[in-house]
Amino acid sequence: MDPFSTAPPPKTRGIKGASRAAAEGPGTPGGRKLPPGVSPDIFGKPSPPPRGGRGPSALPPVQPPAEPWVMEGRPERRHPPVVPGPPDGGDPGQDRLEADDERPRRRGGRRILVTVVILVLVLALAYAIPAITMSGVMLRGTTVAGVDIGGLTVTQAADKLRQTLDKRSKAPIVVEAMGIRQDVMPEEAGLELDVVGTIEQVPSGFPSPVQVWRGLTGTTPVEPRIEVNSAKLAEAVDALAQEIDRPIREGEIRFKGIQPEIVTPRDGRELEREAAAKAIQDAYFTTTDPVALPVTVLKPRATTDAFEEATTTARRAVAAPILLTAGAKRVQLPRETLAAHLRFVPDAQGRLRPVFNAKMALAEVEKHLVNPAIAPVEPTYDIVGGRPKLIPGRAGQGVDATKLAAAVVKVIQDGSRRTIPVSLTTVKPRVGDAEVRAMGIKEQISTFTTQHPCCAPRVTNIHTIADILDGYLVKPGETFSLNDVVGQRDKARGFVEAPQIVAGRLVDDVGGGISQFVTTMYNAVFFGGLKDVKHTAHEFYISRYPPGRESTVSFPQPDFQWQNDSKYGVLVKTSYTDTSITVAFWSTKRYDRIEAVASEKHSFTNFTKETDDGPDCIPMTGQQGFTIEVTRVYYRDGAEVKRDRPIRTVYRPETDLTCTKDEPGGG
Repeated sequence: MDPFSTAPPPKTRGIKGASRAAAEGPGTPGGRKLPPGVSPDIFGKPSPPPRGGRGPSALPPVQPPAEPWVMEGRPERRHPPVVPGPPDGGDPGQDRLEADDERPRRRGGRRILVTVVILVLVLALAYAIPAITMSGVMLRGTTVAGVDIGGLTVTQAADKLRQTLDKRSKAPIVVEAMGIRQDVMPEEAGLELDVVGTIEQVPSGFPSPVQVWRGLTGTTPVEPRIEVNSAKLAEAVDALAQEIDRPIREGEIRFKGIQPEIVTPRDGRELEREAAAKAIQDAYFTTTDPVALPVTVLKPRATTDAFEEATTTARRAVAAPILLTAGAKRVQLPRETLAAHLRFVPDAQGRLRPVFNAKMALAEVEKHLVNPAIAPVEPTYDIVGGRPKLIPGRAGQGVDATKLAAAVVKVIQDGSRRTIPVSLTTVKPRVGDAEVRAMGIKEQISTFTTQHPCCAPRVTNIHTIADILDGYLVKPGETFSLNDVVGQRDKARGFVEAPQIVAGRLVDDVGGGISQFVTTMYNAVFFGGLKDVKHTAHEFYISRYPPGRESTVSFPQPDFQWQNDSKYGVLVKTSYTDTSITVAFWSTKRYDRIEAVASEKHSFTNFTKETDDGPDCIPMTGQQGFTIEVTRVYYRDGAEVKRDRPIRTVYRPETDLTCTKDEPGGG
């Protein structure tokens, strides 16, 4: 039974001329009626529509999908969009599950992103707020040598450093070397706190995050920057070196008369100047402890043992005179002359070899071997009417000093016969007449005089050396060495025993006192504008000499040397009285005048008192030691043209020595 047969047909309105069947809707091929919305196509191919219109089999228009009915008070439930199934026929339900899983992931990612953004904002504020407050001032926690300048402006920081560190910047730097302790004043050494340079090292602009963190949590120590005057620092180190340095004392065999005596060798020491300057600079503002300065120990070439072995040879050398012969002429080299001109010099292996100065030894005996009428003569000048007058020289016959020196050494070493036939040779003057005329010796360029008491043995020695050097010519560029020109002082040439300073004591020695002549010549060099090559001040100050402008000498060391650094020759002229010695230099003037600018005496040291009951004791008057600087200033056409670096002289205190050997009741 057809379930739809009992249903009343639908009513149609407003359709005219339509068949009832059409009004009732399409039916099955057998005329059976279909329910509304069911297509007859399920039963077969529909008949084509008639021309000009829609046939009875046309489908009704597609209805839009039904909208859900939203009830009041309940949220609208939305279904997730239908995700098309995979083209390979996969399960669309699985796709919906994956879409559902993606939703919480997206929600979690959004939460993380929000958290990161918030964190970045917090960090940015944590940096920006303190950075803004720190901008334009010294970074918080910044210290310079323990002084906190954090949070100050540049000007405030500079003022605080100057006020706080002023005393410390001027405090002496204590240095020590070889047991000698000295204070170095920073100002004198050219050391100064560079406040501006120090502050420039401190960040004061807009700080970086690292700087903000450091400013909030810690401190930033800044090393003070030091301004260094290299020239003044070098001068300060040189002054220290004069106090610390000690030259090597090479061992020596000296003859007292004809008795050999050993002067034991002694280590020298030398301040390492460059390293010392760095040590002083590094210690400024970093420590108050004494700064150890580096010193190099200098070793003598020969040991004391070597000199003790050589003493046997020295005794054999002067055991008897040596006879010199030239044809029928004969003359002896006395034992005293041999002793005066014999030295023992260490070789590369430290062994001592005898060296004999034959030229000096011949000075008094050559006239007995060679007729003076044919002997060589050196050209020189005499001063006549205030003007130099040339005295020509000439070549002549003389003893070959080189061969004689070798022969004497052979006698000493081999113990062979003490008779030596000398060889005569033609000897030319050191300079020729034409060369002397071209030297430009036309006027006095300097003169100096020192005073002394009359008639002491030392005066004899002063006059003797003055006679030897009177008229001596120093060629342009030549370096004058007193020990090379004069040689060891000996009795054969007129030198006598007189007191001289040795190791801080006065002792009698042949040639003692000639340091006064050397001091006089040194001042002629000073005011003549000539180059000082080597001079050694006395250990303690002697009141008859200008302080800081004097020199001592001994043989073979210390020597006195100066260079004629002009293009003119220099003529040495000497003169003396019973109470004075004068040295004058003649040449061509290069400067109008030369002045000596001396500092005040300073850095005084006290003397000690001692007594001595030895037979050779010579009393000494105690006096303080001190330091002084002397600067040589040159003038030309009334204006200063240059000045030398100051010469610093450090005098040790002179011991107050009392000799008790002749005192009544003395030991």
